[in-house]
Amino acid sequence: MEFLLENILNLIGFLVGLAIGIMSLIGFRNTGSPTLFRLTIAFFSISLGFFVIWAGYTVEDFVIKSGSIERWIQTLGIGIQTVGYFFIAFSHSIKSFFPKSRYFRSVGVLPLFLVSSVQLEHIFRSVSFILLAYGAIETMLSYFENKNKGAISVSVGLGLLALGEFLGWYSFVFPESILYSVSMTIKIGGLIALFIPVSKVPLTKIKFDDDFE
Repeated sequence: MEFLLENILNLIGFLVGLAIGIMSLIGFRNTGSPTLFRLTIAFFSISLGFFVIWAGYTVEDFVIKSGSIERWIQTLGIGIQTVGYFFIAFSHSIKSFFPKSRYFRSVGVLPLFLVSSVQLEHIFRSVSFILLAYGAIETMLSYFENKNKGAISVSVGLGLLALGEFLGWYSFVFPESILYSVSMTIKIGGLIALFIPVSKVPLTKIKFDDDFE
């Protein structure tokens, strides 16, 4: 039952990410915004990452039937998602890897223990957590400065994605728990939160960069 649930959640993640990627692409064509171009790459990458993992679960369920997904498939999917998180984080007020902000330094210390293993998936999740958590903080700070309501939804979305990645790492530590399914559900919730501001852009001709950042 848990195997089926994880398969379904990855399929939902793929569809939600794909929908947001398509909306971002339409918005980019309407506005010519470089930010929307980066978001298009980001969400298509995230969607592809979910698809790779879902395909792995599907092949395992109907063909291999060994009872668990191949680890390299999981790692590949997470790695592709990390590329997407890189683009999505750097589309929201993030200007460099090493800013002077004390908020980034405080967040950056938290996931260092995650790189205690040589397994690539742990490293990918560490990088994802850093990018997403910092993106959430910087976007919320941007809201306090500009009072742009859309920034709240973006900050919540990035925060949920960061929490999902954090719990996803713990699902490897406790493989028999329901943490992975909880992680997937939270990440899907984060994508939906990000969908709210992105979905409004294709209907307008405004410059996304000016209003969103």
